[in-house]
Amino acid sequence: MKTTVTVVVLAFAVGAAAALAARAVPLHAAPALGTPGQCAAYGGLPQDWGKARTAGMAHVRGGEYVPGTTLGYPDERPAGAVRVAGFWIDRTEVTNAQFAAFVQATGYVTDAERAGEAVVFHKPTGAELQSRPYAWWSMVRGADWRHPTGPASSLAGRDNQPVTIVTQADARAYAAWLGHDLPTEDEWEYAAKAGASGPALETMPNDAKGVPTANYWQGIFPTLNSAKDGFDGLAPVGCYSANAFGLFDMIANAWEWTGDAYTGPRQSHANGDTAYVAAQSHGRAEPPVAQMAVIKGGSFLCAPDFCVRYRASAREPAERDLPTSHIGFRTVLRGG
Repeated sequence: MKTTVTVVVLAFAVGAAAALAARAVPLHAAPALGTPGQCAAYGGLPQDWGKARTAGMAHVRGGEYVPGTTLGYPDERPAGAVRVAGFWIDRTEVTNAQFAAFVQATGYVTDAERAGEAVVFHKPTGAELQSRPYAWWSMVRGADWRHPTGPASSLAGRDNQPVTIVTQADARAYAAWLGHDLPTEDEWEYAAKAGASGPALETMPNDAKGVPTANYWQGIFPTLNSAKDGFDGLAPVGCYSANAFGLFDMIANAWEWTGDAYTGPRQSHANGDTAYVAAQSHGRAEPPVAQMAVIKGGSFLCAPDFCVRYRASAREPAERDLPTSHIGFRTVLRGG
């Protein structure tokens, strides 16, 4: 079944926003998000979508922050303070509804659609775990953004979920259509930390009562997800409270592409980025580090016993042209 999305014609407003008193506030009225009920009711298209260039975005004032942490993996070590200029950023991950509008308007064909396959997560059986490493990843024929688990699947009921199975090039194409870009790693992390610092940023995303504040794997990875928060897999965008900059799901749900190349020790990611390992078993050569881009934020697959990258400082190398079921993106608009 194909998802029906109203075709929108983008007629963007011209001119910069007036100076904002808060560090990050939406320019346009935003749909109520932040609870499971509110995100379930969200159709996936921001208010003023197709009318304003900054629809669904928040403005982040420039400032200084310290990227990374001393409490994480080796390639997360801070290298000193960084100054970030002001920018606009999507309040949520780009949804299937938004990406569908882009495809309808442009006829764009994703890398997975051209290749006819993508890497998809599934819960492995005991036999699968014994037979091959990283058995939770499979190269699935016919999987693409419209068919996220394979040719028999569809986007029915998923308009408000993050679009996945998109490569970095696919994400860039969508961003360019809007006159946007992918965030740099520093822009992304600055927005995710939202003015906060300290060890609390490096802990499991739970509140004081132990209730999850992000969509991560709750249970024993990769076979048992208790779905304590009600989501066994991707969640609709905006089901959890926003951060101090008004941004949703910066932590977990779907990893997010940045525009930056990855530099750092690959060995520190043996417990994290494994999708390309599964791809190698289907004839793909191991990519050089130069072909890896930085992804940020963690995903619904990050667990206390695996990955542990549901943190703003965490960073991961991802093969630029490998579409997978746990990576999405959001866009930025610089200036203002």
